[in-house]
Amino acid sequence: MANALNPEALDQLFLKARSHNQWQDRDVPDALLDQLYQTLRQGPTSNNCSPARFVFVRSDEAKQKLLPALKGHNGEKMLQAPVTAIVAWDSRFFDHLPQLFPIYDAGAAFRENPEAAFVAGLRNSSLQGAYLILAARALGLDCGPMSGFDAAQVDAAFFPDGRWRSNFLCCLGYGDETGLRPSGPRLSFEQACLVQ
Repeated sequence: MANALNPEALDQLFLKARSHNQWQDRDVPDALLDQLYQTLRQGPTSNNCSPARFVFVRSDEAKQKLLPALKGHNGEKMLQAPVTAIVAWDSRFFDHLPQLFPIYDAGAAFRENPEAAFVAGLRNSSLQGAYLILAARALGLDCGPMSGFDAAQVDAAFFPDGRWRSNFLCCLGYGDETGLRPSGPRLSFEQACLVQ
């Protein structure tokens, strides 16, 4: 695994990949969503804690349930996309640590410390959400991540018991390139990095 990816793979994952706002009328089958999860779950998290949970919103009923929580044009994007993933995290993720990290009792750091659990859950589910985007691109899907939504409304609609909490949303499907805006600039190495 020491070989660098070829330029085409880097283009597909990063250099030419774009965040999409419009979508082709093409289905994303359950088998592909399963493959997507099987791929992204291999990404590293601290102590293999894997707090992210994913709700794949596809049906008209589920889309209508999500719609009131979205802000601005995000509702239109979500309605047009074949699937929108709610990237959430399990506030009791540490209950699974005996299965996921049996080396020692890693859950002890979180059971009586809600602040530490919050930080670890949010941080690691954000990592897993990034793995979702990269895995989707690797499998030939396009992505449209969104943060313009009311998290409390999403949580009330989809997670009424309060255990799972939404982090961000990501539309998934096959993008319509006619809806792309020009690519935005990025900070230079000198602006964003230090080597010490």
